[in-house]
Amino acid sequence: MDTLVETTARGARHAAAGGAEHDPRWRAVMARDKSRDGDFYYSVATTGVYCRPSCASRLANPKNVRFHATPADAERAGFRACKRCKPDAASLDEMHAAAVAKACRRIEAAEEPPALAELARDAGLSAYHFHRVFKAVTGVTPKAYAAAGRAVRVRDQLARGAGVTEAIYDAGYNSGSRFYEQSDQILGMTPSAYRAGGVNAEIRFAIAECSLGSILVAASAKGVCAIQLGDDPDALARDLQDRFPSAVLIGGDAGFERLTAKVVGLVEAPALGLDLPLDVRGTVFQQRVWQALREIPVGSTASYRDVAQRIGAPKAVRAVAQACASNTLAVAIPCHRVVRTDGALSGYRWGVERKRALLQREGALEAV
Repeated sequence: MDTLVETTARGARHAAAGGAEHDPRWRAVMARDKSRDGDFYYSVATTGVYCRPSCASRLANPKNVRFHATPADAERAGFRACKRCKPDAASLDEMHAAAVAKACRRIEAAEEPPALAELARDAGLSAYHFHRVFKAVTGVTPKAYAAAGRAVRVRDQLARGAGVTEAIYDAGYNSGSRFYEQSDQILGMTPSAYRAGGVNAEIRFAIAECSLGSILVAASAKGVCAIQLGDDPDALARDLQDRFPSAVLIGGDAGFERLTAKVVGLVEAPALGLDLPLDVRGTVFQQRVWQALREIPVGSTASYRDVAQRIGAPKAVRAVAQACASNTLAVAIPCHRVVRTDGALSGYRWGVERKRALLQREGALEAV
């Protein structure tokens, strides 16, 4: 997809030629695509108004349509705001996003998760409608968001050396048994072991070289828990040690070297796939995103917006990008297959050039 600058320039050329039907933005107008609201605006010469792409007004003749980057641009060109879609005011989506952001702050600050009815009342919505809006914006339900926040707080408390019971209750869990039911998923080990920096937890690891530089592969008893790429082998080892300073780090034996060789093989030939158990740790939302990434076929790419839509949270594009950045299992969870809407390569935890190389090997990007 073209960048906004490119499509704006192309739109100006088409307008000068007397029609907008060949401009890619016209397709969004015909589809009344709400996801493009805010990306651009269009005006109609015969009515003298400008609208959002999603405006439900009668479709204009493309010969009378011009495109504008902002409402101010449209107004400087002599057009007035449509009274139906109100392009000069905050959209319903923007108001919902603000209400959800306010609810998130309240959830994060509360000792006990606020009731759904209370959050909905503050937002001026019914409980049912608020629940739907919250999930659409964040990708998770208010209950799951609160649970993720409690998990982060308990990890922080334990890492600072707080007692296990104190950390559990300070994080908002009103029952120790409820936390212990979920502790393995939240921490990857017992709370006491996590508090001690991973003491008694065994993590096997090995560092090898591949065509993309150094690669560290680490595995817990549950499965592969880290695949990191870099230029400095010592820095990769230090990063693993910093994550679990008291864990028992065991250098790879012959058996583990074979596992490492499989991971290196995946880097060199991604189409081979990797049939190994993974120890995936993250919030509910992160795990949904990571699962969606694993479903992107080799040789294909998806935009952050595509991934958000696949997990049923079309407005959570920024949260999807953050989940991609939090991935610690390079290639096994293929966040390198996620690109910007215009097809450009955005940031990658292990460097954009490595992302480019992986996509070229998969045939999703031409070699240059």
